[in-house]
Amino acid sequence: MSGHSHFRKIKHQKALTDAKRSQGFSKISREITVAAREGADPEFNSKLRLAIEKAKSMNMPTDNIERALKRGTEGLGEEKLDEILFEAYGPGGIAIIIEGITDNKNRSLNEIRQILQENGGKLVGEGAVKWMFERKACIIIEIKNQISLSRKQKFSGNLKIKKDELELLVIEAGAEDVYWHDDLLDVYTKIEDLEKVKKNLEERGIKIESTSLDWVAKEMIGLGEKDRVACQKLFETLDENDAVQEIYSNLKP
Repeated sequence: MSGHSHFRKIKHQKALTDAKRSQGFSKISREITVAAREGADPEFNSKLRLAIEKAKSMNMPTDNIERALKRGTEGLGEEKLDEILFEAYGPGGIAIIIEGITDNKNRSLNEIRQILQENGGKLVGEGAVKWMFERKACIIIEIKNQISLSRKQKFSGNLKIKKDELELLVIEAGAEDVYWHDDLLDVYTKIEDLEKVKKNLEERGIKIESTSLDWVAKEMIGLGEKDRVACQKLFETLDENDAVQEIYSNLKP
């Protein structure tokens, strides 16, 4: 299971430029503002809680988070924000889901359609590719921040945990599936089980980087090098659009 995630790319990219970090903060601010409309208390608004956790994991200043909250709860500012979701095909026929937040739906639709057309993709109707994905909760763990534990959850020395040891711990905590990309482990679970699995991991001494709700491909497809390069260019160009929050695909790593 996997998806291309704009947020995970932004957070873990090496030598992140100030401009890219600023754009990442802006996108997360919009996410907090939209989520806050459904309730100002993160304890009772899971969508808001996830957005704030995401902001903190990006080291977003507290003042920025509070301003974004006020915009959502007090209606500050004139900007009207709407959530959008587009389905598309990309180079080599991969399926893509694009999530976003915009202050102008028609403009964003036209911009994303143009990006797709210029990079070997095309927009499709609602439901055309969504059936290929499942909505899952995802817990992100960075292995270099973990300390090796024994099965009794007692410290066994200041040794870095091994991948198979970490996998065993997350499965014992209730994970449905796991996926490695470099030193990051995506832990997938049912949305309703997210808080339970997260708590189980923390009780086992596992440090969590962030959590999210993802569109996870049911089956992945492989592509040749030419199409893979074209897909990466498409993802990067979509990432640069201010309205795009997340991109998910069924491209096999």
